[in-house]
Amino acid sequence: MKSLPRVLAGLAVMVLVMGLSPVSSQTTKPQPLTLALQCTGGDCPLLKGVPQTAGMRSGYVRLKPGETVGWHTTGKNEESLVILSGRGEARLEGQSARPFSAPALIYIPPAMKHNVANTGKEILEYVYVVAPAQSSQ
Repeated sequence: MKSLPRVLAGLAVMVLVMGLSPVSSQTTKPQPLTLALQCTGGDCPLLKGVPQTAGMRSGYVRLKPGETVGWHTTGKNEESLVILSGRGEARLEGQSARPFSAPALIYIPPAMKHNVANTGKEILEYVYVVAPAQSSQ
């Protein structure tokens, strides 16, 4: 019977360690990363938010001539588009389309419905960066 308390103590330690494992993995800080820009087409996520980052997300987009990403909003987040190659239009709800050609940067405020279209004859490539916006006080 002396072995039963040791077994119970061992089980208690194991349960405690297993129970704390998720907590310790959730408290790790984001680490620096280097990511290759590789995407065969469409939207290819790069940064996926917490816990990889403190809240930022990003991706690499390749659009064929005539393609769009589709109307969407980033909610309470702000977004930047870094145009690497090609030409297109930033279509912002309630505003005139904004033509652009590489290299360019486009800023989209929080809660703005928008779309990106390739209006050129070559592939349009860009990186988007979405981050939580701080409220202005």
